[in-house]
Amino acid sequence: MSGAELLRLIAAQVCLHATMAGMRLAAPLLALQQGYSAAAVGVLIALFALTQVFLALPAGRFADRHGLKRPLVLSVVAATAGAAIALAWPAFPVLCVSALLTGGATGATVIALQRHVGRAATDPGQLKRVFSWLAIAPAAANFLGPFGAGLLVDHASIPFGGAAADLLAYRICFAALALLPLTSWALVRRAREEPRSTPPAGAGPTRAWDLLREPLFRRLLFVNWLQSSSWDVHAFVLPVLGHDRGMSAAVIGTILGAFAIAAAAIRILLPLLASRTTERGVIFVSTLVTAAVFMVYPLLHAPWLMGLCSVVLGFSLGSVQPMVMSLLHQITPHHRHGEALGLRLMTINASSVAMPMLFGSLGALIGIAGVFWVVGGTVLLGSRAVWRLGLPGR
Repeated sequence: MSGAELLRLIAAQVCLHATMAGMRLAAPLLALQQGYSAAAVGVLIALFALTQVFLALPAGRFADRHGLKRPLVLSVVAATAGAAIALAWPAFPVLCVSALLTGGATGATVIALQRHVGRAATDPGQLKRVFSWLAIAPAAANFLGPFGAGLLVDHASIPFGGAAADLLAYRICFAALALLPLTSWALVRRAREEPRSTPPAGAGPTRAWDLLREPLFRRLLFVNWLQSSSWDVHAFVLPVLGHDRGMSAAVIGTILGAFAIAAAAIRILLPLLASRTTERGVIFVSTLVTAAVFMVYPLLHAPWLMGLCSVVLGFSLGSVQPMVMSLLHQITPHHRHGEALGLRLMTINASSVAMPMLFGSLGALIGIAGVFWVVGGTVLLGSRAVWRLGLPGR
């Protein structure tokens, strides 16, 4: 795969993912402005991830059968429709449907693009490089989508005689977000489809859960869940810890922002290191560093020290996904890559829905510091599974 084509695919994912990220900011704000409760808004936010839990496996199988472009067309239609119906009928039930459509479209796009670039790579070193570059897209989209949506909500209607955050501003914001997926299709439509892989002759019907019979795939899924849960606990529990330390919202936001910047920065550096590292080595070091940071975090009180921990954790966790994706493409059959990616995405999204509730209950029992230590100990115990991720001959 050429660098120019990879860049177009990254830009396509950024555009479609930014639609969902922008809707995830604007829709809850509009719902709050319309008088809906925080609980209702929480349900609305959860719907962005809920579709991906149930759609991931069918989307993976569909990508295995049809390649890149047909799943992308359907995702573009769903994302554009999701933003467009919010533009036409900006009411809470419609915003919920918008969340389901844009969230599902983003998940299907991720699976189709990851499958495509993984199949286009020619060797393990290239796998690590392309997935490192592709992993930058969600980080960029999660910045550009909310940032652009926020600017439009605050300022878009003023030239037309409106006020900040009025209904016209929200409609203009939804209109702009509806156009972004069309840009994604313009970037992808000339991409070259990879030859489709067919099951071996005589192979019987398969189910996604059959993949879990492979020990290496089970371990990889467990390790990915462990790292993803660490990401979730940091995002969920750090604000509570910062509040207990008497920090302002701006300081807590800065600490979380430092984590996000570090996670994106390491993915820019990883392609340069791909030829000098193995996937297992990177994940193992990340596991040890993550465990150490979680053990130290609750002992710190100075914001700059917590910010330093946040940066280290961002470097550590940000390096894992490209390595996981590289291994996943090497250990699963070519004709089932999409299915394996769907199973991974379903697991991660289900965890993201369930883990905050678990962390909240655990924090009420043992305190916020205890949550960090429990997670750190669990990650450390999981390092044994990481060490057993080595591929034959490596």
